[in-house]
Amino acid sequence: MKTPLSEQLGIRYPIIQAGMVWTSGWKLAVSSARVGALGMIGSGSMKPELLREHIRKAKATEVAATIGVNIPLIRGDVEELVKATIEEGIKIIFTSAGNPKVHAKTIKDAGCFLVHVVASVKHALKAEEAGCNAVVAEGFEAGGHNGIDEITTLCLVPQVVDAVKIPVIAAGGIADGRQMLAALALGAQAVQIGTRFAATIESSSHPNYKQAVIDAEDNATVLTLKKVAPVRLKKNAFAFEAISAESHGATKEEEIELLGKRRERHGIFEGDTIQGELEMGQSSGLIKDIISAEEVVRRLVAEYEEARKRINGIQ
Repeated sequence: MKTPLSEQLGIRYPIIQAGMVWTSGWKLAVSSARVGALGMIGSGSMKPELLREHIRKAKATEVAATIGVNIPLIRGDVEELVKATIEEGIKIIFTSAGNPKVHAKTIKDAGCFLVHVVASVKHALKAEEAGCNAVVAEGFEAGGHNGIDEITTLCLVPQVVDAVKIPVIAAGGIADGRQMLAALALGAQAVQIGTRFAATIESSSHPNYKQAVIDAEDNATVLTLKKVAPVRLKKNAFAFEAISAESHGATKEEEIELLGKRRERHGIFEGDTIQGELEMGQSSGLIKDIISAEEVVRRLVAEYEEARKRINGIQ
């Protein structure tokens, strides 16, 4: 299962545990890294000092070299988050939701491996031009914020692979080893997985949220709030309210007012499954239990090998 990118990152398997808001703290990152994946701390729901605390706890372990940090560039304090990450010695930084060019020089000058999340070929090319070492091509099956073009993972990944010279990581709706094999067949050198890792013992998300993930069926999620930023979340009272507002022509300002300031926290971290924002991907329909991050990786590898043998057996 080795790829040039997995070897470059120093990980045993080409698996990246996504850095998700209210979910990916140091415990999840360390647990993922211990079993051979790249562990990611999600800074999107952290103040700079809290991020430093999580990084220091992760660095105190034997897997510090395979821990990275995800930084949403849309954050108002993004410069402080970048500074904290670099000063604490993290060498792998994933950025999302913004233009990586603004911070690329600072990050690269610090000797960091820079990866940016994109949802189109156009933005993949811009990330490559900005100096990124790799890109995550994320289809709109993914939970949370998505690209406005709504390109699926199966279509996006090979087009990005064909367009750029840097390594491509596939993401969006991936939760098992069969999908990982498919992603590598499309030319990706690794997969980034979010929702499957969100429903783990080490995830910092609320037990109610984890239960909502494993209760989800194939049609459980919806993409809405498109005038603010397209977001995929589980259907609940808030989601249906957002869908209704959108269908009745709500303005961007009205959608922002409906969303409020802490809707993600209420849903993912505090467990409000009625009025909270339960961000999760379409892969939630594949997830049926809450297990350890270690078991997630072990299953991914076993499923990958089983699928590979099945494909090799086709005449």
